Amino acid sequence: MPPGVRGALVRSVSPVPDGPLKISWLRTGSPRLPLGRILLRWETAPHRGWDVTARLALATTEVHLASWPAAPDNWPQLVRPTLYEVTGLCRALLVATAALDLANHLADR
Repeated sequence: MPPGVRGALVRSVSPVPDGPLKISWLRTGSPRLPLGRILLRWETAPHRGWDVTARLALATTEVHLASWPAAPDNWPQLVRPTLYEVTGLCRALLVATAALDLANHLADR
């Protein structure tokens, strides 16, 4: 990763098994991750491959989502299924929250 960044913010995940992960760099000292977003961080593993970690932004904190120690060079293909599922669940949660907010608003009328 380039100097001055704390990780890569996952923008989108392809549903295709060998499809791309679209990311943008998140600078060190930047504000909190947006709710439901995933931050990836990777560094060279001590013996071979890459140590990859993913963090998920929840309402009040970031939590450790997953780790892939000593992942091979094609690690984006390895982590893609997990990232795809989690981003889908977060989108579904956002839709459900919006529907609940709307229902509560209509009930208050």
